[in-house]
Amino acid sequence: MKKSTILFILSIIGVVILAGIIILYFIPHLQQAANQPEDTKSSLGFGEDAVKAEVLGIVEEGEIQLGNHTQTYQVLNIRILEGEFAGQEMEIDYGRQQTRPEGLNLSAGNQIIVSVGQDPAGNLNTFFMDFVRTRPLLWLFGTFVVFSVLISGWKGVRSLIGMGISLGVILWYIIPQILAGKNPVLVSVSGAFFLLAVSLYLIYGWTLKTHAAVLGTLLSLIVTALLANFFVDLTRLTGFGNENALFLVQQSNVRINLRGLVLGGMLIGALGVLDDLVIMQASLTFELHILNPVMKFKELYTRSMRVGQDHVAATVNTLVLAYAGAALPMLLLFSLGGEQIGYVLNLEFVTEEIVRAFVGSLGLIAAVPITTLLACLVALNHQRLGKFRSFFGPITLEEKR
Repeated sequence: MKKSTILFILSIIGVVILAGIIILYFIPHLQQAANQPEDTKSSLGFGEDAVKAEVLGIVEEGEIQLGNHTQTYQVLNIRILEGEFAGQEMEIDYGRQQTRPEGLNLSAGNQIIVSVGQDPAGNLNTFFMDFVRTRPLLWLFGTFVVFSVLISGWKGVRSLIGMGISLGVILWYIIPQILAGKNPVLVSVSGAFFLLAVSLYLIYGWTLKTHAAVLGTLLSLIVTALLANFFVDLTRLTGFGNENALFLVQQSNVRINLRGLVLGGMLIGALGVLDDLVIMQASLTFELHILNPVMKFKELYTRSMRVGQDHVAATVNTLVLAYAGAALPMLLLFSLGGEQIGYVLNLEFVTEEIVRAFVGSLGLIAAVPITTLLACLVALNHQRLGKFRSFFGPITLEEKR
């Protein structure tokens, strides 16, 4: 079979798979979730009595002994800002009954989240829950948007739109489908590929480089899913090692496959680094081809892989450090307790994080040769597509300009 025929078949397979995911899986299930009866939907009941309140003033301040720890406390005069009791003023204590961080004193004008409820006698019971962080988060997001646009221009704008689409797929497709009892692995794979494909085409355009990256992403996701399934089964992970997952099972009205949830989480966790890796590798391969169009397949593949190896080494280290950073409080807790390393490693929630880190890293390692191979085949054989060549777009957007 000619290389041009193989390339054409691979491209058609990629387009068909993407269209199939959208038509056969994404849209019907999204509509099904939207039309699901209320009595069959998951009801988690988070924060039903949590409301915002404003600190009007400080009634009392001092120090209190909680166990072996001495800390400051405050008695606050607050006004409820929302909910059934909006407008009512009351006093609450901050730090007299629970441990509080040092240096985070409240003052008049601060907004907090409180829990408000009534006892059988009709008296209001109000407790401090957390700080309102909306404003600093908006400042952080605004700074992120400004710098993204300043540094990357219109490509930065497209990346922000892609980020919004990614969040939308996660919030309105992946999460509702899992809560509706769908297979978390299928939902995560289809959702992950869809959001990544849309993001890549939105940012980098309908080009040969993007086609190679999308196909590389699909194959890498499949490899990662197979590896995750194998090692989750081998290590006998059940999903019950995570207290959040246990709480989810207790509060949900549907049966959720926690083992599948672990697998889906591993795929989505690796996705953020995977898109960077595949597009960088595809870009590198096509740039080398543009600089030296007469370069043969073996040389092009070898040169691309040399840089890819460095990229993999740095990316894998980044991924492992990210997981280690997230688990740092847990590692400190075990160090203080003097637990034996053999015992710690066999705890399910520890094993889960280890498997997550290494499976994600293996998926990234596999993505480099896979994407490089596809990019080399496309770069060297795209002219053989004949009349179909124009359909697949330019090599890169820069070439089009």
